[in-house]
Amino acid sequence: MVHLYNLHPFGSQQVVPCKLEPERFCGGGRDALFVAAGCKVEAFAVSGHELCRPRGAFSTLGRVLRMAYSEAGDYLVTIEEKNKATFLRAYVNWRSKRTENSRVCIRMVGHQVEAPSGAAFGDQMSIVEMPLSEAPLCISCCPVKGDLLVGCSNKLVLFSLKYQVISEELSILDFERSLIIHIDNITPVEISFCVGYVAVMSDLEVLILKLESRPKNGKAVNHHPRKTSDPRRPAQGTRDETSQLESDDFVICQKPMELLGEKSEQSGVSITLESTGLADEKVEYSHVHHLLYRRFTPDISFCVLSDDIKLHSLQLLPIYQTGSPTSSGKNLSQERELLSLFCFFSLPHMGYLYMVVKSVELMSVYQYPETSQQAVLTPQFLHVITSNNLQCFTVRCSAAVAREEDPYMDTTLKACPPVSMDVCALRIQLFIGLKAICHFKNHIILLTQADPEVIPERRDSSRRLLSRKDTSVKIRMPSVAEAGWNLYIVNTISPVQLYKEMVEYSDIYKTVKTQSCIHLLSEAHLLLRAALMDAQQLEPGERAELMEAFKESCGHLGDCYSRLDTQHSHLALPYYKMSDLSLTEVLARVDWAVDHESQKYERGLIFYINHSLYENLDEELSEELAARVAQLFHAAEPKQLPHVLCSPSMKHTDPSLALSYLRSLDTCGLSSILVTLTKAAMALKLGDLDMHRKEMQSHSEMKLVCGFILEPRLLIQQKKGQLVPTEFAVHLKEAQPGLLVASVLGLQKNSKIGIEEADSFFKMLCGHGEDKIPQLLLDFWEAQLVACLPDVVLQELFFKLTLQYIWRLSQRQPPDTPPLRSAEDLINTCSHYGLIYPWVHILISSDFLLDKNYMEDLSKLQSLMCGPSFDIASIVPFLDSLSEDTVAGLSVHVLCRTLLKEYEQCIDTLLERCPEAVIPYANHQLKEESRPGPLYFSS
Repeated sequence: MVHLYNLHPFGSQQVVPCKLEPERFCGGGRDALFVAAGCKVEAFAVSGHELCRPRGAFSTLGRVLRMAYSEAGDYLVTIEEKNKATFLRAYVNWRSKRTENSRVCIRMVGHQVEAPSGAAFGDQMSIVEMPLSEAPLCISCCPVKGDLLVGCSNKLVLFSLKYQVISEELSILDFERSLIIHIDNITPVEISFCVGYVAVMSDLEVLILKLESRPKNGKAVNHHPRKTSDPRRPAQGTRDETSQLESDDFVICQKPMELLGEKSEQSGVSITLESTGLADEKVEYSHVHHLLYRRFTPDISFCVLSDDIKLHSLQLLPIYQTGSPTSSGKNLSQERELLSLFCFFSLPHMGYLYMVVKSVELMSVYQYPETSQQAVLTPQFLHVITSNNLQCFTVRCSAAVAREEDPYMDTTLKACPPVSMDVCALRIQLFIGLKAICHFKNHIILLTQADPEVIPERRDSSRRLLSRKDTSVKIRMPSVAEAGWNLYIVNTISPVQLYKEMVEYSDIYKTVKTQSCIHLLSEAHLLLRAALMDAQQLEPGERAELMEAFKESCGHLGDCYSRLDTQHSHLALPYYKMSDLSLTEVLARVDWAVDHESQKYERGLIFYINHSLYENLDEELSEELAARVAQLFHAAEPKQLPHVLCSPSMKHTDPSLALSYLRSLDTCGLSSILVTLTKAAMALKLGDLDMHRKEMQSHSEMKLVCGFILEPRLLIQQKKGQLVPTEFAVHLKEAQPGLLVASVLGLQKNSKIGIEEADSFFKMLCGHGEDKIPQLLLDFWEAQLVACLPDVVLQELFFKLTLQYIWRLSQRQPPDTPPLRSAEDLINTCSHYGLIYPWVHILISSDFLLDKNYMEDLSKLQSLMCGPSFDIASIVPFLDSLSEDTVAGLSVHVLCRTLLKEYEQCIDTLLERCPEAVIPYANHQLKEESRPGPLYFSS
């Protein structure tokens, strides 16, 4: 299906001031246009939108049958005919041919130019003759490397572009015949060549090959793949029989066929590579892979003349890696890397576009309303001419390349219209007597000629229909020059201007909510994508304008998918993300005028808002917009309402309104604990502590912890990349610190918060800096040991706890809040806290001045040191801060030396400071000496 629109992709039009009727013409590069007539080629400079001026002219050997221009090397190559003989010639340095009488150098390909005479080459045109053993039929230049491929009756000859060094100051362009591709069973009518990819077309067959490179290793390469014969292709005897039948007014038509990838080797077309390069050089192409073979059959069902059913307009279109521009607007690399490649060819009523790089697949089929004569493919459009119309169709190249170039395509971050989207005709422009077309940059060159009306003869039509002996292309050459011809340059308008027209055109579909709105806006989006891909052709200002339009187009597509109920409504999210619109800006585009009770919210808008609110955006909605969002989810997605109200973006939601919505929720199917916690949070915002306590007391502490795990944003929210405690968390710190620690521990256990993030959260909650450790964080570390979390590094946690215990003991620093667990609790519930040795109790009992808090920290430190998992060596350097002058410090130092097996030194110390502890020490430690010591390990 082809969508038809009446847009205006064509802008200004100008006439090329040719002196004779053009027989062949081509354009390319920055501004080059060549027109061949008779034995002369005129060169024109095309720049801007209104200027086409003659640049020069040069004579050819004969009438030009084919011509092609190569931007790489800046040369023109022609197939010329003189006295029924054909010649292949390349015109080099043609820009120096300022006058028709200027000197021209003619040389043979590969001819070595001597330095004395070479000085003249710098400022004169050279003609390079390239002799062939067979007559050349068609030519193609590689747009990347400038290599030349020539098609003959049963082979293709590759000439590699080289530069011959004449002197230090001068090098001249030259060619080397490097490869011959022998092709059996197909005669080239058109060929196309691009960085190793070869497309060959006969009247009704298309073959695409890929040449691959391998080093030669000093031996001549002569690759002869297994010649496969297709049982569906007639053998030689059958061909003789076919010829006999054709002479009796019968014709045998083979079945149409499409073979992709390796299957295309079964086409019956045999390929042989013959290297003709120098023996001491690397073979550039030595292996061949078949990519596509397609054969068509003439359609004689409508009594159409069979000679008209032929393929035409074969073209390989490369798309290059764009790369990211630097701050100066220049590309990081001047060398273009091929990203994707497309192949186009056409029948009179139907065109075919294939993608042929990573995979070979048919992308689009174009159906023409009239019989086509010629077509040219560009990254943005397909331009087709009929006898009286110039037609402009959209293409899907940019959509295919977007997926090749960007790994994040088709995710929640980025989107692109699908390759399978229907093509559309943007414009059908009337031109009388169209004959030929070519394209370069934003210029379309058209040749028109008003032919006299010809009445076809009827008497031989049936015979011509069935007999087709001669299928070669015949060019009608009038005996007398006909008047009424013109060569036009039609400039396509800028992508941004056409985009704006397409957006304006799409407005007529907005009220009816049809897919046509999405389709046309998708076309506009792909138009901008294609323009942005060719970064080398853009000025910084043009790129900025295109980027602004691109973001705007993403916003329009986001609007469509958010408001239309389609199966792809989720695409509203990535398109809005690509538009750089904030949540507030998107909500401002929504029509809230409809009555709330009858408002029907579409899935795309709900999906976008819900996902955005989950992303912890650093954006706070106004009270009015927050109320709109709360009402939307209450009406359309009540299950998500508690989560939505917990978003930082909904900070300014009216708590009374939120409570009214929460109370009206049917908790069947919902998490009642989550609704309860959300109501408790709203009650805190209102300052109603009684309501808050009532809600918190309606569930057990374990269920409350589960509720916080379901929605961590009740406790912790992210602002500017930093975790910030909520008002709810601040309240729990004072009222229920145990619940707060258990909840954060649950978040960590369920991977909702990391270890370092949890530490920062408690420090921020307690208002302490990075250096000071609040008691609540110490309680959390102890809870981690008790819970034995698998992702916690034990020795690191031991180190943090013992360091804090030692610091508080040395500074006599009491905890800022009452500890949640005593030393006895930890010994009874945690295997990492061991029983304190009996002799330690005797040593400590000699000091009656220890306060309770000091004693708790000391007991926890001693218990941890007596545990089975502690690595005593990790804290030895930090014990110096704890003086041995106190009994507490003495006990820790003696315990440390004991764990290091320094028993004699410990006994001497005890004899001096606390003799009553010596015997218990000896009874405990010396008996233990013969047993395995404590287990030291790290995780």
